[in-house]
Amino acid sequence: MALKISISGIRGEIGKKDGLNPLNIVKFAAAYGSWLIQKNQAQKIKIVIGRDGRLSGKMVQDMVQQTLVALGIDCIDLGLSTTPTVAFTVGNHQTQGGIIITASHNPIQWNALKLLNHDGEFLQENDILSIQNLALNGWETIEFIEDPVLLGKITYYEQALDEHIDAILKLPGICTTKIKAQNFKIVVDVINSSGAVVIPKLCKALGVEDVQLIADNNMGLFEHNPEPLPEHLKSLQEAVIQNGSDLGVAVDPDVDRICFVQNNGDFFGEEYSLVAISDYFLNYQKGHVVTNLSSTMALHEIAEQHKVKAFSAKVGEAHVVAKMKLVQATIGGEGNGGIIVSQLHYGRDALVGLALFLSYMAESNLTSSEIRKKYPFYPMSKTKIQINPSISGTLKLTAFKNYLPFDTTDYTLNEEDGLKIILNDGWLHLRESNTEPIIRIIAEAQTHERLTTYLEAIQKAFKKFLNHEYNI
Repeated sequence: MALKISISGIRGEIGKKDGLNPLNIVKFAAAYGSWLIQKNQAQKIKIVIGRDGRLSGKMVQDMVQQTLVALGIDCIDLGLSTTPTVAFTVGNHQTQGGIIITASHNPIQWNALKLLNHDGEFLQENDILSIQNLALNGWETIEFIEDPVLLGKITYYEQALDEHIDAILKLPGICTTKIKAQNFKIVVDVINSSGAVVIPKLCKALGVEDVQLIADNNMGLFEHNPEPLPEHLKSLQEAVIQNGSDLGVAVDPDVDRICFVQNNGDFFGEEYSLVAISDYFLNYQKGHVVTNLSSTMALHEIAEQHKVKAFSAKVGEAHVVAKMKLVQATIGGEGNGGIIVSQLHYGRDALVGLALFLSYMAESNLTSSEIRKKYPFYPMSKTKIQINPSISGTLKLTAFKNYLPFDTTDYTLNEEDGLKIILNDGWLHLRESNTEPIIRIIAEAQTHERLTTYLEAIQKAFKKFLNHEYNI
């Protein structure tokens, strides 16, 4: 499969002719470095680089760093690390950028270059387009250092994770003394990646002594699909029950997403990690909250209870971050277990998510299942409609609003990212995929019956739309 180039990075299968092969690694590393040099005229460039535990990580990182050195750029090498740690370090050390070598939840044969700006945030779309154009069309114009004295230097830095954890411990609402007093017993699926190193260190700093790790003995060899979804985490559920644990935790390979299993073995629900953590954190740090347009309406109810506003952004971490900065939000994230605390850094961070959730349990003296019962359960569906590849990328979703099967007095529309139909007791969000000829439909309602009714109506109307507008 060809390279996937987006605000989420330069992603592809290792070694493939049209994937993340050595030539493409060098081209995009050089393009990013050259872009940084152009943006920081007459300034010595320094960037932070780290990788997750996948097998190709060291090879890719070495190629990236040596390419940057050839441009005269200094590199701070964190080695095996996490996406949030690299992002935090960029800001903490005031470097001009950063790169995380990780394909996040993609399978083992994938890897990626996730590119950061000087604030430790993912680049915006126009910046990615500039780098893409330079890598693919302007490769010959990139100027490398000719004087060996001016080559960049690589510095190995081992204190970054400690600095990241220290910053987490200083956040409002983190109560290590109460966590330690609870003698929590937790199980963590670290997917044979960076979590195997960082989670025990965080837990020790928080005062959790009884930590059992699973999938921690074959670094880089993922034991299951690395995306932290319920269908991939049966062994974690079983371990929680067998060990009588207070909490089960799963992280993805680069530790920016988190998933919880309750003490009764049930999943907490990926949509509700942000809901519960926001509810807790807003007691200590008042401010608005931001999530994406495809996340649960329960977060809006929590914001209302705290007398703050909940804002929605386009799907994607960079869009959520941009909206958080615009409205000066305290906390935000997405319904996939990504928690963003602005006081720490503007990026998804599973470590701060775990620290805040354990603090919630300790402060409230509630079990994880008792905390889950505090919040509503709104059924949600994530489905898709296949479309003809011939119209993929050209389909006008805004025209579909003329075919909506609801009374115009019963809904409002948001056209910021595809088409979101907001009803009295639920919503539906339609977006065209950037990588497949499909329309994604995410929907939520107050009951299963209403959800089913809405989905059936919207799917029937969409087929009519395709037939009338595209003769399909």
